[in-house]
Amino acid sequence: MYRRLKKEFPLHAMIFPSFIFALVFSYFPMVGVTIAFQKFVRLKGNGLMGFFNSKWIGLDNFHYIFMMPDTMLAIKNTLIIASLKIIAGLIVPITIALLLNEVRNALIKRGIQTLIYLPHFLSWIILGGILIDILSPETGIVNQIIKSLGFEPIFFLGSNDWFRPVLIISDVWKEFGFSTIVYLAAITSVNPSLYEAAVIDGATRLQQTRHITIPTIFPIVILMMTLSLGNVLNAGFDQIFTLYNATVYETGDILDTLVYRTGIVNAQYSVATAMGLFKSVVSLILISISYWLAYRLSNYRIF
Repeated sequence: MYRRLKKEFPLHAMIFPSFIFALVFSYFPMVGVTIAFQKFVRLKGNGLMGFFNSKWIGLDNFHYIFMMPDTMLAIKNTLIIASLKIIAGLIVPITIALLLNEVRNALIKRGIQTLIYLPHFLSWIILGGILIDILSPETGIVNQIIKSLGFEPIFFLGSNDWFRPVLIISDVWKEFGFSTIVYLAAITSVNPSLYEAAVIDGATRLQQTRHITIPTIFPIVILMMTLSLGNVLNAGFDQIFTLYNATVYETGDILDTLVYRTGIVNAQYSVATAMGLFKSVVSLILISISYWLAYRLSNYRIF
């Protein structure tokens, strides 16, 4: 036992900082969940004193959030935006991976992969500023082109008709390069003898893709689809918070932004905590279901 511990000590030492980080920033703050069951009041400007002395009110905060007029709208927007992102985030990377698989020039292929992968490393603060400039109704290049064609400029980030499409398209543009790598890796695992046999039988490249490539990577597609189910309530706070404004609350306000306004802006800490706890519990259930489906459909296991 001592020899094994001595041998594995460097590995444990490497994990220790991550363990401390998770403990401090993920597990210790969970004690604050009790605020969701209190009428939290700050005492003498010290939130810690209010945490221990606030009145317990049971599930009243949860009842209150479902009576709020904005809650159901936020849940609806969250489900719609997240679902569209998941669907587009599956279709676009798969299509691009299949197209890149047909590129025979290795230099061009790697160049394209690098270009589509780069936005993944940019934060939404940077991309949000870029989008605000590009889509500006006065000086944005998109509206300059629209006006040059004789049409009226469109306020993309201030229109309830356009705000969701902007969210979906920009999110796909940012993330599809990362997902494409997964599907390209799956495609490289296809047995080359299958393609050779198809060529002998006279199959075209399209027929090979349809009857060999797609069925072979289909288990990976099912796995990625089921694992994404756990993100149904995560519509992208950082993206939406950077781009949205009061004029598009009808189609862009999600649970995370509602929690932010309730807790940080309006200082209703108990209500915001209850709302966040509700979202976390539902997300936990969805994640559990997604991993169960991944195991049943693709034999995927965490360990």
